[in-house]
Amino acid sequence: MPAEAAASVFPQLEALLPHVQKPIQYVGGELNSTVKPWEACDVRWALMYPDAYEVGLPNQGVMILYEVLNEREGVLAERTYSVWPDLEELMREHGVPQFTVDAHRPVKAFDVFGLSFSTELGYTNMLTALDLAGIPLESKDRGLDDPIVLAGGHAAFNPEPIADFIDAAIIGDGEQAVLDMTDIIRAWKAEGRPGGREEVLLRLARTGSVYIPAFYDVEYLADGRIARVVPNRSGVPWRVSKHTVMDLDEWPYPKQPLVPLAETVHERMSVEIFRGCTRGCRFCQAGMITRPVRERSITGIGEMVEKGLKATGFEEVGLLSLSSADHSEIGDIAKGLADRYEEDKVGLSLPSTRVDAFNVDLANELTRNGRRSGLTFAPEGGSERMRKVINKMVSEEDLIRTVSTAYGNGWRQVKLYFMCGLPTETDEDVLQIADMAMNVIAEGRKVSGQNDIRCTVSIGGFVPKPHTPFQWAPQLSAEETDARLTKLRDKIRGDKKYGRSIGFRYHDGKPGIVEGLLSRGDRRIGSVIRAVYEDGGRFDGWREHFSYDRWMRCADKTLPAFGVDVDWYTTRERTYEEVLPWDHLDSGLDKDWLWEDWQDALDETEVDDCRWTPCFDCGVCPAMSTEIQVGPTGKKLLPLTVKQPVAGGHVH
Repeated sequence: MPAEAAASVFPQLEALLPHVQKPIQYVGGELNSTVKPWEACDVRWALMYPDAYEVGLPNQGVMILYEVLNEREGVLAERTYSVWPDLEELMREHGVPQFTVDAHRPVKAFDVFGLSFSTELGYTNMLTALDLAGIPLESKDRGLDDPIVLAGGHAAFNPEPIADFIDAAIIGDGEQAVLDMTDIIRAWKAEGRPGGREEVLLRLARTGSVYIPAFYDVEYLADGRIARVVPNRSGVPWRVSKHTVMDLDEWPYPKQPLVPLAETVHERMSVEIFRGCTRGCRFCQAGMITRPVRERSITGIGEMVEKGLKATGFEEVGLLSLSSADHSEIGDIAKGLADRYEEDKVGLSLPSTRVDAFNVDLANELTRNGRRSGLTFAPEGGSERMRKVINKMVSEEDLIRTVSTAYGNGWRQVKLYFMCGLPTETDEDVLQIADMAMNVIAEGRKVSGQNDIRCTVSIGGFVPKPHTPFQWAPQLSAEETDARLTKLRDKIRGDKKYGRSIGFRYHDGKPGIVEGLLSRGDRRIGSVIRAVYEDGGRFDGWREHFSYDRWMRCADKTLPAFGVDVDWYTTRERTYEEVLPWDHLDSGLDKDWLWEDWQDALDETEVDDCRWTPCFDCGVCPAMSTEIQVGPTGKKLLPLTVKQPVAGGHVH
């Protein structure tokens, strides 16, 4: 790529910034950001979280890959985010292409354009970015000088709906994967790019761990289901496997977390304390696809916190994982960090706490230096029966006991998170959410002797996800979801004694149907995504920009040609025999094991966590040649500097 093609577009961009909202988000230069000289590097990555800066900047995945790549000699990585419609319009008018925030270079000038999708609702933003960058929307139209468009993140475990738009997908952990990919691209470029774009994609495909959708043909049955997915080049594997990073202590990223310029959704530094989860909640894609559990050691966590605080100046540390209180040394971690930073007033937070893993000692350590805000728990199902179906083993007694402890120790606010529309659910199951909330308030008033306590009930619609036992389940229609939630709202509001103390937040069922269409879709859904984008669809994850009617209109326009419709993808139950669009992408989970777990759900049978019991043969450890990595290490986290009094009583 000639250097002039990669020149900064900032001079043209700068003239547009006075005319847009929050221009600071496009300026770059954040603390700990990196700009490397273009000519000194031979492989160049543009990384995108396809959402606004305020959501994208704090994203751990992008931040980690940005640092892993930039640490390498001869490799550079820059970041780009979605631009808001006001700037998009001006960029189109003035011919300014999609740019990186680091050096304001055009995205089209890079070797790889990598997008991290944690949700499917970012697909239209990807098309906007490609179009603004001047990169053809469909992979088949791209030439030698266009970047390789790569998808990663949780949504990439079923990249079929965006198969036409991406060149490649990586499933699983990205740290080692991006370095391996860089080596292949570097070698191909050094040889003079032989065989063009096709050749470099073929080299990536032959590793067995980069998925190239164009190298697979999908054959359909007369009724619309998939007959089979077949490689159409020799040497391309029938199944593509996921990446799993073992020994997280060897990957202590981010070491220099980015500090945002504009306000973002999380104003704190985050440290991932373990990866993976084997609680086995059947609705939870993240827990299923990130197996096995890999804990970071207590000393590894301590070092990351220390370096990160020094590098950023943040005053709060989030201890991240899918279920942070399950870390085998969480008590020592919380106490150790609270002791270490007592004088600096650094606050600690866990994203959400399992009801049965909550104890007041842990909660007190977490709030010792910070502020006492509310506590969040996620029982997920309103009735005992529903919790058995979803394998969320928490009894109402557990919850009441936990909440009682919290209110008794001075907390005033508890937030409970539930789902609506789970398999086999009835109105009665959902109405029991109200009973649970009322019992929580009653208990809180009793133990605290106060009437000012609050409980907020927050409800999300259930969306069946690939690589989970519920991948076969029918989704509840938007109308039925809304009707069920209206009944629940009326029951809470109608209660004279407790209703006033219960907050009720829920989203209507419509975004869930679109998410369901995209999460279990196949390649035919690409035409819907493109039609929505061309109709002006952007920022579908934002309520004020999302349009259900637009999605349905575009689906009605494009899907009949294939003999399927939205209900076929969402509210239809799948059978055991059906080939699912993602079956050729190996998450390590055995499909028969998932099916048995789905049958267990229908029988209301619970399954234990394999961290503390014998193996259940989900398939991950042998398939990925990995194993569970759980402490305890037996180490304690001591303060970094021990202050010792000296003669004369002075403290140095």
